[in-house]
Amino acid sequence: RTRVHAGTLPKPTIRAEPGTSIPWWTPVTIWCQGSLEAQEYRLHKGGHPGPWDTQKPLESTDKVNFSFIHMTEDYAGRYHCDYLSPTNWSEPSDPLELVMTGFHSKPSLSALPSPVVASGGNVTLQCASQLGFNRFVLMKEGERQPSSTLDSQQAPSGQFQALFPVGPVTPSLRWTFRCYGYYSRSPHVWSYPSGPLELLVSGQLPYTPSLSVQPRPTVTSGENVTLRCQSLSHVDTFHLSKEGAAGPPLRLRSKSLAGQHQAEFSVHPVTSAHRGTYRCYGSSSTFPHLLSQPSDPLELRVSGTADTVSPPQNKSAPDYTVENVIRMGVAAFILVVLGILLLEARHSQTRTPEAASKLWTWISCAQGALEERLRLMLADLSAENTEGETGATICLGFSLPGTRTP
Repeated sequence: RTRVHAGTLPKPTIRAEPGTSIPWWTPVTIWCQGSLEAQEYRLHKGGHPGPWDTQKPLESTDKVNFSFIHMTEDYAGRYHCDYLSPTNWSEPSDPLELVMTGFHSKPSLSALPSPVVASGGNVTLQCASQLGFNRFVLMKEGERQPSSTLDSQQAPSGQFQALFPVGPVTPSLRWTFRCYGYYSRSPHVWSYPSGPLELLVSGQLPYTPSLSVQPRPTVTSGENVTLRCQSLSHVDTFHLSKEGAAGPPLRLRSKSLAGQHQAEFSVHPVTSAHRGTYRCYGSSSTFPHLLSQPSDPLELRVSGTADTVSPPQNKSAPDYTVENVIRMGVAAFILVVLGILLLEARHSQTRTPEAASKLWTWISCAQGALEERLRLMLADLSAENTEGETGATICLGFSLPGTRTP
């Protein structure tokens, strides 16, 4: 009888499709590629005794796939694979870190001091959340592996954040980032991705737009203000940047008028929050991340305190409306779940402990989803969602209506 020895054959390669960061409930396939002589492949998962799965290759193929119909936290983790030749087991493949995203609310991503950067310059990207994530991950668009992972720090404001240094920024590449948060107890289970943040490289187009304000640079709180960007050169999009603002510049498509390209940014009513120094840039649709030279700075001065003297009634007395509506919604949800449990009780004799555990996992996840969606709906009544998107919370195929996938 031939003895089988480990580690005498070249190691196989392992990869995941569509990637290694998989949104919750999305199909994923792990490929293991070895040798045409391989008779069997094994997939191993960290923390799991013995092979996670085994596959025999089709004739004249040197690879197999291990498919998961729906990505859940059970499948998140570290994997490697190996294969059996007629005599020996191969070396194990390099590890594959498979991450599930979309389990927690998304963090925010901003650039300090600004997402508009000169060529060769450096910038700091701030990933932040009110949730107490232990670590934050920065991902660059087009790359499979994280750009960086940092421990979180609690800021004086109470939020948790990580500051990622990025640079030097070059105009030859697009610099679009997203970030995630996760807890150290479950490092392969991440939040929804933040909204995308693209760094814009200034000084790359050979013209300088002008910036003017109507009716005048000094206005009273409550007035209407228009900031106008203009250029004699062809411009597809104008960008209005405020000094010290960490978010992306405002963007408007240019319009041709009397031989000039221009865009008008309306601010109404103006408040003290709009006070500051502004610049505008132009860009083309061919390379939208490359900007022109900046316009001369324009300082907008806002006098008067009409926007700050109103008494903060909403802050002085707690408003329990949101919490009460959430409690009523959760109570209704629990009644529905009780009905489901009564139906499931009929089959309790055949229900395995694993199935019961999955049912309660679904209940917990769906309850959290309901609370999150109710909070978002109520928040939308009082404030506009500036990013224009919210994460959809999905529990084993159950999706709350009205959500929009990030």
